[in-house]
Amino acid sequence: MAAPRPDFLELPVADVQAAQAFYVDAFGWQMTGFGPTYACTLTGDVDVGLQADPAERTRAPLIVIQVEDLEETLAAVEAAGGTISKPIFSFPGGRRFHFRDPDGNELAAHKPD
Repeated sequence: MAAPRPDFLELPVADVQAAQAFYVDAFGWQMTGFGPTYACTLTGDVDVGLQADPAERTRAPLIVIQVEDLEETLAAVEAAGGTISKPIFSFPGGRRFHFRDPDGNELAAHKPD
């Protein structure tokens, strides 16, 4: 496998339908809805997600890095000085965890199904 790389950017939004309409109208992006509070592009390259669930959305855009081994990556993040902000969990399409780097930036690592 190639080196892990960012392949997803998740944006916190207040209203997923309004945000989805903006990106469709402004850029022509095709968005797929996953319930009432989430939608994303599914291009297979760097995709964009819109997270409107107040309990799930981050304060800033969330860079998501695709990895081959989620547990190994979690251990490497901790060993390198990162802190886990959300333990491994499943979502439609895979599993992921969130972490903060030593400067406090929140990112996520994911393994697709």
